[in-house]
Amino acid sequence: MPTDEALVERVARGDELALAELLRRWERPLAHFLHRRTGGRDVEDLYQEVWLRVVRAAERFDSHRRFSTWLFQIALNLSRDWQRRVPDEPSAAEPVDAGATGGVEAGIDIARLLARLPEPQRAVVELRYLHDLSEDEVALLLDIPKGTVKSRLHHAIARLNALVRGEDAA
Repeated sequence: MPTDEALVERVARGDELALAELLRRWERPLAHFLHRRTGGRDVEDLYQEVWLRVVRAAERFDSHRRFSTWLFQIALNLSRDWQRRVPDEPSAAEPVDAGATGGVEAGIDIARLLARLPEPQRAVVELRYLHDLSEDEVALLLDIPKGTVKSRLHHAIARLNALVRGEDAA
């Protein structure tokens, strides 16, 4: 079974079967990533735009890098552009009611909690924990030092804990 990196090289040469295999492998992780970044809005459009950019830039892909890092960098950049164009949903700013359904775990809405994090913290949490990238990969993808990744994760987790407890951690 060819690696993702080998498939991208084949895509650069116009191999449609290689592209189909990459689409199959990355459909769910990429769609889930975009869904979390946009609150489920415009996911299909962004998904298609990511793959268009992959095809257009396949010749420039650095085969010494991981394809997944490159793919998510494209998706992250597109979702950031989208967030600048599209206003936030009002529900993202509403407080989380942890007790309304009978328990803290039952009342936690992860999407709403993540939406309340500053974008730099939200990005590292999503990439590290929701997409299972290593701290090194997150640092590479966001073009920040590994220490900054650790710091943002630390502050994000502290803020999330405060939000779950109902404290206003600004």
